[in-house]
Amino acid sequence: MTAKTAQYSLNFHGCGSGGQLAVGSSAATLELNSQPQLLIDCGPGTVHSFQQRYQQLPEAIFISHCHLDHITDLEILTVRAKLSQSSPIKLFVPLSIISTLHQRLATYPELGSMAEGQHNFWQSFQLIPVTDEFYWRGCHYRLYPTRHHTPNSSFALHLPGRFFYSGDTRPIPEILHHKITGQERIFHDCGVEPNPSHTGLADLAEYQPEIRQRLVLYHYADQLAAEALKAAGYQVAEPDCAVLL
Repeated sequence: MTAKTAQYSLNFHGCGSGGQLAVGSSAATLELNSQPQLLIDCGPGTVHSFQQRYQQLPEAIFISHCHLDHITDLEILTVRAKLSQSSPIKLFVPLSIISTLHQRLATYPELGSMAEGQHNFWQSFQLIPVTDEFYWRGCHYRLYPTRHHTPNSSFALHLPGRFFYSGDTRPIPEILHHKITGQERIFHDCGVEPNPSHTGLADLAEYQPEIRQRLVLYHYADQLAAEALKAAGYQVAEPDCAVLL
């Protein structure tokens, strides 16, 4: 009997920019043989989607940045973790955004205590501050600050040889042209129109052709935007769909 081949995939719970329920808020889970390994971000609807797919709570989460469409469901998750009496969920958070995360979710109400008893927001999580890299379940992840509002406020996640996940960002050729050395799938923030915090379709011209061929676009406004990105020749991530790595 031969050993099962390891097959990684990235399943998107939502692919949108937070405005449309149909495409959801952008969040994705790295899977190994269809089993969850690491959840990336946890915005509105993410916990429900995760539990529907895997019948469990996440064991580990990476937070790319602290805009509410990427972290809101952590408040729901701390309650469910408490009520299920599960082990603390590992929360990998870039060092420079920990203070913002704490202020937005752990200081209200009454310094984060819950109606269910004397339980602080952080008691449901094992906070793991990260800077340039971290290890989890045999994988070595790397982080890169991206171009989203202020410096060092948003971070891309890279698993060399498997995938690159941009998080919210403007184009980052200084990273993609120099850090991607294998055949990683590149999951990239992209809408139809650019703005000061996000990549637009025309901005992709900043990348070399071999990079553009490997892009899988997400964080678009709605299904019409997704169709426009497809019409331009790009692969587009869709909710509840896993992309093989």
